[in-house]
Amino acid sequence: MSSLYGFLWLVGFLLLGEALVWLLHLPVSPGVVGMLALTLWLMMRGRVSQEIQSASQPLIAILAMLIMPGVVGVFFIVEAFAGQWLIVGVALVLGTLLSVATTLWLMLRFMPKAGSDE
Repeated sequence: MSSLYGFLWLVGFLLLGEALVWLLHLPVSPGVVGMLALTLWLMMRGRVSQEIQSASQPLIAILAMLIMPGVVGVFFIVEAFAGQWLIVGVALVLGTLLSVATTLWLMLRFMPKAGSDE
């Protein structure tokens, strides 16, 4: 039941992202807005609840499969990138490095230290 409760929290933040993008006409993915809202909420709380942890662990295990549809979709619009491969490549490399750095910072910030009783 804990995983279901945590999954409902994750879906709630996804729906919040959908609502914000729709209401504010933002040119950003609703999933990104929802994840930013979740990140801000977790930063304000200073910890991750057990429910969200138990719901997110199985999703992390299949993260590559969750990302794959967006990557495959690029091949269907390849002609739109004609002549822009350098900037697309730079954006991919910088985006990847920033994602890894942000993930590392969040892990160091929110994961309990080794040997602590949290």
